[in-house]
Amino acid sequence: MRFYDQAAAIVLCSVVLAAAGGSASATPQNGAQSAAGQVQSSVTSNGRDDRYPFLESPQAAAAAAAPASKPVRRTAATAKASPPATGRASPTLVSEARKYLGTNPTGRARLWCGAFMDMVLKRTGHAGGGNLARAYASYGARVPGPKVGAIAVLRRGRGGHVGVVAGVDPNGNPILISGNHGNTVAVAVYPRSRVLAYVVPES
Repeated sequence: MRFYDQAAAIVLCSVVLAAAGGSASATPQNGAQSAAGQVQSSVTSNGRDDRYPFLESPQAAAAAAAPASKPVRRTAATAKASPPATGRASPTLVSEARKYLGTNPTGRARLWCGAFMDMVLKRTGHAGGGNLARAYASYGARVPGPKVGAIAVLRRGRGGHVGVVAGVDPNGNPILISGNHGNTVAVAVYPRSRVLAYVVPES
């Protein structure tokens, strides 16, 4: 009787151990399936894992790395801005003015340097600038310094003087051909301190 009791006890222990082993081996498998489900559910449609928000998807990283375009601001000043007037010095003004050295081709008795400049411009195919010397400061397009063929506008008392730049001396003073210089058309050096503007006909 004792022998059968011992055998039954051994069989019972084996059954218990087998059941325990099966339960233990089943638990990791079920846990793995559960973890996989959690990973699948945490990955959103844009490829980012919500469990780790600091890890961006490749698409989001590329978008973040792309430089942002700056909006262009248009103002009234930029919308209405127009290109500055342009022009160039005309050597033909020099050659035309030289034709009248030592004469007075205008027929005027006084204050005729502007009239002479107006005549030279028109005879070389340019728009005239009128008879007033200082008015030539607003003629054509400004240039920054004395250029051969440019027009120099100078101060002279309460009035002004105007002539064509034929050269520049070593001190930077313009050499002009102008009318009404000693009552004739002449070549002379004028102090650069008297220059109001250098202009050229608009192209």
